[in-house]
Amino acid sequence: MDKNDLFYKFVAFTASVHRVTHELTKNVKPDMITPLQYSLLENVKVSQPVTPSQISDCLHISMPNTSRELRKLIEKNLIEKVEDSEDRRKQYICLSKNGEIIINEAFASIESRFLSRIQNASPEDLEEMSRALDVLHSKVFY
Repeated sequence: MDKNDLFYKFVAFTASVHRVTHELTKNVKPDMITPLQYSLLENVKVSQPVTPSQISDCLHISMPNTSRELRKLIEKNLIEKVEDSEDRRKQYICLSKNGEIIINEAFASIESRFLSRIQNASPEDLEEMSRALDVLHSKVFY
């Protein structure tokens, strides 16, 4: 396969991922947090423990904005800062128990929507999707 053709298939695929992600996550965010704060919580959930600079880089937001939003989430008791045992200057962010509850509720809604989308897939289709996701994860999204 031509690598240029592969690239354009990848671009179309990632655009579809963004669209479907929007559909799956629509209205799962609790009213008590902003969309940015939800994104921060989601990022922490899948990457924890994570540093503030890793969050800033991944979500494309400045460090001052990251710090401000993290502070707000700490005040809402949704995340916790944990000091590195070897380097006390380094801090990691983890979800608090309340943060875990909020994200788990959101993920349950997302999972329900996802399962609805794949309800007619055969066992072979599900296995093929799983293999495709494994390949993408190991070769592209590492």
